[in-house]
Amino acid sequence: MKVAVIGAGISGLSVAFYLKKGGAEVKVFEKEKTVGGKMKTIHEDGYIIETGPNGFLDGKPYTLNLVKELGIESKLYRSSDKARKRFIYTNGRLVRLPESPIAFLASYLLSWKGKLRLVGEFLVPPKKEDIDESLSEFAKRRIGEEALEKLLDPMVAGIFAGDPDRLSLKAAFPAIYYLEKQYGGLIKGLIAKMKEAKKSGKKSGPAGPGGVLTSFKGGVKDLIDSLSEFLGDSIETEVEILGLDRIEKGWKVKYKKENEVFEETFDAIVFSTPAYITAKLLNDLNLELSKLLSEIEYSPISVVALGFEKKGLGHDLDGFGFLVPRSEKRKILGALWDSSVFPNRAPSGKALIRVMIGGARQPELALLPDEELVNIALKELRRIMKIRHYPEKIKVFKHEKGIPHYTVGHAERVEKIFRLISKYPGLYLCNNAYTGVGVNDCTKAAEEVARRILDG
Repeated sequence: MKVAVIGAGISGLSVAFYLKKGGAEVKVFEKEKTVGGKMKTIHEDGYIIETGPNGFLDGKPYTLNLVKELGIESKLYRSSDKARKRFIYTNGRLVRLPESPIAFLASYLLSWKGKLRLVGEFLVPPKKEDIDESLSEFAKRRIGEEALEKLLDPMVAGIFAGDPDRLSLKAAFPAIYYLEKQYGGLIKGLIAKMKEAKKSGKKSGPAGPGGVLTSFKGGVKDLIDSLSEFLGDSIETEVEILGLDRIEKGWKVKYKKENEVFEETFDAIVFSTPAYITAKLLNDLNLELSKLLSEIEYSPISVVALGFEKKGLGHDLDGFGFLVPRSEKRKILGALWDSSVFPNRAPSGKALIRVMIGGARQPELALLPDEELVNIALKELRRIMKIRHYPEKIKVFKHEKGIPHYTVGHAERVEKIFRLISKYPGLYLCNNAYTGVGVNDCTKAAEEVARRILDG
């Protein structure tokens, strides 16, 4: 069996790995000079800087399975205990996110009125209609506006760089959605899951499996490089896909490399490109499918990485970092204290902080000139963390279409997309645009898609 994989991000590389290991002949096409998509790592002057995601949670097995298959367990790098300390910037100060019910009651994060409203969720009846709703609508209905503002809104900013008023609960946070459907409410569901976990001897997070944030000693680049090394000559970079045609047995792909046009036939094609690119590639095949794909939104986001001298910095960086609720009207989504989470990310005596700007909340800020983004980051860090130092290391990474934004109706849209593409034997989708934006979501989908292809 001969398979084309279009797109060499984590999804494309992973699905190609599983296909090649399963005995298929694979060719990976990538438009850029390098592979990895938004998962890249910069090594410079002793700093290890991620351009995008900095790891995955080990509470789910999918990326760990891939790591074991690659034989690179020795490169895994678990986050420090400091990563458990997470902060919300509210009312002009950083407040630690409580980790237990007792800590929650003692926390300044919510007022007593907000805490009582949250606890009162136990008495709120479940929604009867099975209609998709935004995260904001769900939160206001079940836990109140203050909990939405101080807890859910910053969480949405951290995961999706998203807007809770438009983000689909069902698609973006299915575990929370099913807690209400299955148990009648969040608190009831959490109590039930804790009992289930106790019986099985497993630990459970607030809305499903938890886990420890895990990366690699050399950054996520270690995973990308290992996949790339395994695939070797199967990867073609700087390739432009011109089109595809159905033939009697399979598909013909037309592509351009070094100003020369080629045609090659395949039994199957996996589209691991972002939805808007896949939409263009499938436009001539099925207009409805292409339109649905193009309707999937993306949030623009920029990452400003700053390396500081730690001495006299003005903050101890004792934690994972912080997120900012939109009600605070700041110009950043939050910041990650990377060298506290993974100590080798900065040289001895130095600190590495990454600041997130833009998202669906403030898209107009995301793609400002580098100098303006750096000025915003430094100004906000001075205000929030009292940092007065000027950084010795500055790196800016812009992602014009950074993270898929699962708006209300996304699950139904994706269901239609999968139904339409299933009418074309040999065509498959594998990307974070559909059923999850995290690294684990990508590696899970890759394993599933590869298995379906290999099983025929």
